[in-house]
Amino acid sequence: MNHRVAEGGESPASAGFCEHAGETRGQDPMIRIRNNMPIVKIMDQEAIRRAVLRMAHEILEKNKGVDHLALVGIRTRGVILAQRLKKAIKDIEAVEVQTGILDITLYRDDLTLVGTKPLVRETLIDFDITDLKIVLVDDVFFTGRTIRAGLDALVDFGRPASIQLAVLVDRGHRELPIRADFVGKNIPTTKTQNVQVILGESDGKTDEVIVED
Repeated sequence: MNHRVAEGGESPASAGFCEHAGETRGQDPMIRIRNNMPIVKIMDQEAIRRAVLRMAHEILEKNKGVDHLALVGIRTRGVILAQRLKKAIKDIEAVEVQTGILDITLYRDDLTLVGTKPLVRETLIDFDITDLKIVLVDDVFFTGRTIRAGLDALVDFGRPASIQLAVLVDRGHRELPIRADFVGKNIPTTKTQNVQVILGESDGKTDEVIVED
């Protein structure tokens, strides 16, 4: 991928593209080097903000407002993005939509591979999802297996009218017939590349999305 300018025409400095320990800049200002491998930033803080705002508008348009609408974020960064979507929707409609937290650990199809005592964190959906239009939120959409686990977990809480999917990044390489309804950015990747979404609330760093080989 060739990325010569920051999103929104910002300079790398104003976009908050910072070097971290063990990293150096490449000749391209949007690339830094770690262990002789390139790390490419494909979304900066402003690009992420705009993507969340656009998805909020798209959610409202598709669902004709906020009636019977709820958001459920998949731990960890899906929860943060769901909260940001909630705020954006409130800014647009002056209404707070119900928002829940979903841990999909026990629904993973690779559970036997993650150890004898997998870390299970709190699921918090303190409202009845029956007949609601649920927007399931995650950060990176890859093979679809995490989303499948999320769908299985959700239906244990009731029978929603519909389940829609919102993701910040769709990197392709689906292994299951699942598609996203709302996408912040489509990113062409190879299967071996690593896509990282970095958010201030979870990582203590400036928001960005990076791809490294």
